[in-house]
Amino acid sequence: MQDTKKAARAWARQQTRQGWRDAMPVAGLGLLGTIAAVTQAFCLAAWLAAALTHTAFPWAALGAFAALATVRAALQVAADRRAFTAGATGRARLRADIMARLLAAGPSLLRTRHSAELASAAVDQVEAMDGLYARWIPASMLAIAGPLLVAIVAGIADRWAAAILLLAGLLVPFGQAIAGIGAAAASRGQFLALARLQARFLDRVRGIATIVLAGRAEDEALSLARAADELRRRTMRVLRVAFLSSAMLDCAMAAALIGLALHYRHALLGHGGSPFTALFALLLVPEFFAPLRAFAAAYQDRLHATGAAEALVDVPAMPTAPATKAAIRTVEAHGVSVAFQGVKLTWDASRGPALDGLSFVVPAGEVLVLAGPSGAGKSTVIELLLGFVRPDEGRILLNGADIADIVPQALSQLTAWIGQKPTLFAGTILDNIRFARPGATAAEVQEAARQARVTDFATLLPAGLLTQIGEGGHGLSGGQAQRVAIARAFLKNAPLLLLDEPTSHLDPATEAEVLASLRRLAVGRTVIMAAHSAAAHAFGGRRLDLRNGKAILARGVA
Repeated sequence: MQDTKKAARAWARQQTRQGWRDAMPVAGLGLLGTIAAVTQAFCLAAWLAAALTHTAFPWAALGAFAALATVRAALQVAADRRAFTAGATGRARLRADIMARLLAAGPSLLRTRHSAELASAAVDQVEAMDGLYARWIPASMLAIAGPLLVAIVAGIADRWAAAILLLAGLLVPFGQAIAGIGAAAASRGQFLALARLQARFLDRVRGIATIVLAGRAEDEALSLARAADELRRRTMRVLRVAFLSSAMLDCAMAAALIGLALHYRHALLGHGGSPFTALFALLLVPEFFAPLRAFAAAYQDRLHATGAAEALVDVPAMPTAPATKAAIRTVEAHGVSVAFQGVKLTWDASRGPALDGLSFVVPAGEVLVLAGPSGAGKSTVIELLLGFVRPDEGRILLNGADIADIVPQALSQLTAWIGQKPTLFAGTILDNIRFARPGATAAEVQEAARQARVTDFATLLPAGLLTQIGEGGHGLSGGQAQRVAIARAFLKNAPLLLLDEPTSHLDPATEAEVLASLRRLAVGRTVIMAAHSAAAHAFGGRRLDLRNGKAILARGVA
């Protein structure tokens, strides 16, 4: 736990250093605003002094005050815009890094981390970093430069006024430190409660049919209500600490006003001294504490960022880039051969190995059908070839190059995968096909659709390939969705084709049509298919029977 907190603090400091450049214009505009405010205080002190001493009214100061008010408003608008830009830039940079790390880790990460927890890290925790980039970093700069500038101006007028302001200002860091201890703990608890609520809600939504059939809907609703109430209570704790921090700042400001009022009591009562200096010093108090007040408000953003950092540092780091680029060039030079050499992999020790010393060779351009009951290790072979997980022992070779030495981008270019249920997105059929190769021309997409026989049913739709479909392929049948997935593989034109039960949910007639398209796709490619279906076993090539992660029998298939 302590190591996690230490790593989170170090990571937050690193993010602060990265955000300095974007925050500097915001801090510069804020400093210009402080200068304008000090000048306004000078003008206002001149008015009030003239009224107290019954001297000529300074009309020039009135014009300057009005002009400076306009300037301050413009500077504030510009600072807010630059702060928004700094926050958006920082969050975009961070989210790109998090998504790259999640994609590099692959689906195997879901075996140890809940998808709602990962979604919370990529969305909620990244959004919580906005205050760090947009407010905390500029405020931390201004918290030093702004009060120091005001104190220098006050010192020019009266060194005692500067001393009183600085002494009162020193009370603020102590108050922030006291409030910060509780705020950090409260913020961490809030993020933990939020992640738990998200995970619980997602699990219940996924299993809503089972919950209703079991008659547990009311109990689960109460459970969700308790989790939501816990989040509410933790959020209120964060707000209570925030109000405590604001109270400490108000006490310091009140102390400065009282000190200056006592120091200038004779001048303010007309018993001697310059009322202008006294009024000017008193009017500088709000401007002295304005950057500190912004700092106090942004301090909560820093604590939120520190709490979010504990979730973000747990996201797996990017894998180290391999050093053997020659092997990658060899793989890309010609068709792909696949070899498993004594591969062992265990997902869960209590359930035994998923693969137990599996060895086989698939020459370039040939087909291998993996057969066996559920749990035999067929899908595990596919996941290993996709690079989603690394074997515990043994080697996997592509044209003699260890798969661990191939960068994920190169491995992705080498392979095309079609699973049991294709992942389709809300959009047009054409866009879903082009997802395999975004830079493809319209003619290439059209040819891939023709090869996969997508055009056979697309011509009957209202807008052809431009017909809109819903998330998950809503609006298409299972066979039509599989054809779209096959069209993607045609468009990608990868030399290694991995098929994981591609016809398991199809009726016999549709299965035959899909297998015919897959045979056309398999021409000239190395194909590894995991299948139960007898029709799929007639796909061609060799057949390898698996039992408990071991090869039992290998034979040719007519």
